[in-house]
Amino acid sequence: MIAVQHIGKSFGKLTVLDDISFEVNNPGIFAVLGPNGSGKTTFLKILLGMVIPETGKMLFDGKDISRSFKYRNKIGYLPQVAQFPDNLTVVEIINMIKNIRQQPAHSEQLISLFGLAKSLDKKLGTLSGGTRQKVNIVLTFMFDNPVIVLDEPTAGLDPVSLIKLKDLIQQEKNAGKIILITSHIMGLVEELADEIIFLLEGQIFFKGTLEDLKSKTGSEDLEHSIATILEP
Repeated sequence: MIAVQHIGKSFGKLTVLDDISFEVNNPGIFAVLGPNGSGKTTFLKILLGMVIPETGKMLFDGKDISRSFKYRNKIGYLPQVAQFPDNLTVVEIINMIKNIRQQPAHSEQLISLFGLAKSLDKKLGTLSGGTRQKVNIVLTFMFDNPVIVLDEPTAGLDPVSLIKLKDLIQQEKNAGKIILITSHIMGLVEELADEIIFLLEGQIFFKGTLEDLKSKTGSEDLEHSIATILEP
């Protein structure tokens, strides 16, 4: 489904991605990890067509995404910080995204799941950070997309909503979706991820299962595995 072929990207003299290659073809939850500045967000933005690589190419369903934009209709995206006009109400932003995507949507179930019914007529600018994140989750999951990209999806969520989000992610995985997730919450990654793609200094340091990573680093859990990798 997704093939990364020798992707390179720099910003000025800073090399962010340095000739990275890998494939994600099977359904599952894939955690893209790495320290700040390792290239995680840049990789996601290249996948979404928001950043153009200087070298290499990325294939989606076997097609070079640099020659297409329609593939984006097959991706659900939850950005780390979603920017929408504060004067729009919740129901207005949901309907706007539906009109833009022109795809069947099941927003009602998600609105009920995250308790947003009483907030539908409230303006986004009046909402708490956690409630805004719930709205963003609805916008991301209301379409039946084969690929879902989640960039720090737990920001601002209360414990109950976090449990609901984790259950939702698992449901999408069980439905045969590919889910790419970045998070600084190692417990979340350890609980959900089938595979880990660890970026370090713009290159792929590791790609495989959590058990393989723990074995490679001689560590008992993901947090200690990453600490071992990053030790000077």
